[in-house]
Amino acid sequence: METENKGIIYRFLNAIEVAGNRMLDPISIFFLLCVAVVLLSGILAYFGTSAIHPKDGSIVDVVNLLNKGELQRYISSIIGSFQSFPPMALVLVVMIGVGVAEKSGLMDAALHRAVSNIPKIAVTPVVIFLGILSNVAGDAGFIVLPPLSALVFLSVGRHPLIGLFASFGGVAAGFAANIMIGLSDVLAASFTIPAAQLIDSSYEATPAMNYYFIIVSSFILTIVGTIVTEKVIAPRYEGDAFDKSKKERIVSSDIEVKGLKYAAVVFIALVALLIILCLGDKPFLGDNNGSILGVNSPLMKGMIPIITILFLVPGLVFGKVAGTIKKDRDAVRMMGKSMSEMGPYIVLAFFASQFLALFAFSNLGIILAIKGSDLLRSIGFTGGGLLTGFIIFAAFVNLFIGSASAKWAILAPIFVPMFLLLGYDPALTQMAYRIGDSVTNPLSPLFPYLPVLLSYISVYKKDSGLGTVVSNMLPYSFSFFITWTILLLIWFYASLPLGPR
Repeated sequence: METENKGIIYRFLNAIEVAGNRMLDPISIFFLLCVAVVLLSGILAYFGTSAIHPKDGSIVDVVNLLNKGELQRYISSIIGSFQSFPPMALVLVVMIGVGVAEKSGLMDAALHRAVSNIPKIAVTPVVIFLGILSNVAGDAGFIVLPPLSALVFLSVGRHPLIGLFASFGGVAAGFAANIMIGLSDVLAASFTIPAAQLIDSSYEATPAMNYYFIIVSSFILTIVGTIVTEKVIAPRYEGDAFDKSKKERIVSSDIEVKGLKYAAVVFIALVALLIILCLGDKPFLGDNNGSILGVNSPLMKGMIPIITILFLVPGLVFGKVAGTIKKDRDAVRMMGKSMSEMGPYIVLAFFASQFLALFAFSNLGIILAIKGSDLLRSIGFTGGGLLTGFIIFAAFVNLFIGSASAKWAILAPIFVPMFLLLGYDPALTQMAYRIGDSVTNPLSPLFPYLPVLLSYISVYKKDSGLGTVVSNMLPYSFSFFITWTILLLIWFYASLPLGPR
């Protein structure tokens, strides 16, 4: 079956790969977008383009950024725009904690420990569930979990490629789901909130705006992924011979186990303290009305430092016990290392911040949102059809541009205000984007972890290639797309909150 479809698959993949490789780097794209916004503002201003603001009835005119005064205003605001760019501080603060947890070895050790203790009957669902949850572990989810999962399946007498594909399908296609708030939630919200404020300056939300939905998604996608694995993937390999001599030790060392125990105790203690601070009529982390989930509560506003602490402290404890952190300088070095790895992101953030600033100065975002929402309303393209269409659009774009934050930095200022004018909460628009951005991850030849997956597959299947990846990842992508879209539509029509507000 794979051989028959190989020609079509390869032609399809090659077309995507060629088109994607011809695209410019995201930084170059943002630079060109800045130039385009400036030129377009001059052209549209010359023709007197404007729109009526639906909130107050005021006339919104395009501001000509080629005007001397506007150019002077922009030049004087370049540094301020970069400094106030929402994702910058949020990401860097979170990376202090995540960096220590990763560099100390806590992430890798935790995945090793979790995988090595899976009961045989629960191997498939647990591997997929760990894959879905592992996006909080950064690169470890893509690099560490798939080969470990292959070894787990090997240890219970099943073909290792089944475990490899199941874990990678979970971590890649289910990237937007989880049971805890992570860096991806922070990044998405940091673009969504300012985009919504282009229309409604009073709009407020937190990185937890999709929290209820992604929790439920984690368990539902685990069930769907398990069915796909056992009914579609496993039958392709169950009868194939494989090298049983490739078994390796997947259990953690004694010192790692000890470090994990101490780190777990500290993590539980921190969560317990967090719960205590949320209890009572007037909780410490509650707002003036006693609500801990209100957008202005210290819990919601302090979500970033809380996440940082929940990663940092267990990471420090693990490193000290395991010996990867001997002095305070070691921990500082790990923080510095994680920051240095963010260099490309900081450069990207600079150009993205300038694009967003110019977009806001010119009023193009507001006018495009107003005109776009009027058009969609006039043709009746709203509701579930609109959401489904947007998910498909995001999934298609994801095949060509890998960076989720880069894509959302471009799309959020357009679609969040547009959908807000149609009456859709920005949290809903964000979740629709995140679904589309996740489900085609394992199908894109431009996905940065695809070469890693191919190298893992070649250990057990010498004649593997892109066709092998797509033929095994497509069932996960398609089933997750259908399931996730239906779940979001149910959520939408039932008017259920996607997360705390």
